[in-house]
Amino acid sequence: MAFIKTLDFDISSVDDIRRLKHNGARVGENWPVVYVLNDDTEAYVGETVNISRRAEQHLTNPAKSKLAEIRIITDEDYNKSVILDLESFLIKHMAADKKYKLLNGNNGIQDHDYYERSAYEDKFKDIWKKLKKLGVVEKSIEEIENSELFKYSPYKSLGSEQIQTEKEILSALASYDETGRGASIVVTGSAGTGKTILAVYLIKLFSDINSRSIVDPKDDDYYDDDSEVAIASESIDKIKRIGIVFPQKTLRSSMKDVFSRISSLDPDMVMDTTDVVKNYIKNGKKKYDLLIVDEAHRLKSRKNHGNMLQNKAFNDACKALGLDSDKDSELDWMMICSKNQILFRDDRQRVRASDMDDEQFYSIVNGKYDTKFVQQFLYDQWRCQGGTDYINYLKEIFDGTAKKKREIENYDFKMFDDVDEMICAIKILEKKV
Repeated sequence: MAFIKTLDFDISSVDDIRRLKHNGARVGENWPVVYVLNDDTEAYVGETVNISRRAEQHLTNPAKSKLAEIRIITDEDYNKSVILDLESFLIKHMAADKKYKLLNGNNGIQDHDYYERSAYEDKFKDIWKKLKKLGVVEKSIEEIENSELFKYSPYKSLGSEQIQTEKEILSALASYDETGRGASIVVTGSAGTGKTILAVYLIKLFSDINSRSIVDPKDDDYYDDDSEVAIASESIDKIKRIGIVFPQKTLRSSMKDVFSRISSLDPDMVMDTTDVVKNYIKNGKKKYDLLIVDEAHRLKSRKNHGNMLQNKAFNDACKALGLDSDKDSELDWMMICSKNQILFRDDRQRVRASDMDDEQFYSIVNGKYDTKFVQQFLYDQWRCQGGTDYINYLKEIFDGTAKKKREIENYDFKMFDDVDEMICAIKILEKKV
């Protein structure tokens, strides 16, 4: 049974922490633990193998020393892998619980596998219930995991492919620091490959770099696979003014709510394309250091026709930037208004005639402006249990190139010619899940 000890967080408690015991073993100096610091509005989650020393370190940090309580969580069978996983679990869920604004950065949240992990994950749920009884958290795990705040939280464990893409992006942006020449980075991936998750993760990372809250001293912890990312991140010191663009209004509204509840993020960072132009003009044509554009396949151009002729906002923005509204595009706006861009795109998700096709998009981002072009790809499927194989099968069906019916393990695809039958099938599945 997990041990949770609550103490006041002040210098007088350090000796009490040092003397802590659980089932006869001293856990205050040489034992892996997870801890939660909090006051009424803010919290910080961490892990260590020497909690008394870590507490002393935090008490010298102005952002942490103002917190009022510390809760130390451990058990006799916890090892380093377990506490790293528990720390990650608590950060992800507490960030979406809404009771506290977390002071944690998101760099280094890992998703390591280890011996008997599933058994420990069941114990994490029991720890959550105990914290709920103590009033540290408010919502159930089920409520949290079905919330938009959890879905779009920047506190996510990136997959290996996303981590590699992150490293390439940081490397490209670090070269801007050295040369002064901007980088235009295009990340291409189909639906479900984690483009939005990576976009939100990155803006949180850059915001933490700006606030210098990316890491705390952890001299008792070993360097893990993410340490080089932390080092590369610290080298980016000229990217101060950042923003993230969501062309779709519904997603933009959700993101504003998410950003309002995350430390170092601000809902004003979340914009549509016209907001970018307005802010650029308002600030004396001062460029953003970095713009991250999610769903860049939804950037529009009148050149592609569509419902753009009477779009006054489009006309006004082009005029303000000295552009030709019949030839230029929202992508031109992003390029003019920022020094660096990270553009997430999937040409298959274009839905309107005014959405820019690949040919027009790449002719602008890779040649029209004096920036360093970098292309990255995401393939791993996160949303669909059938995986990449199933997604490719669906593409073949809709493209009309599928030669035969296939069986995909643990996944099913049906086509209905009766809408009532489809609705009935959906309702049956909704009752199961």
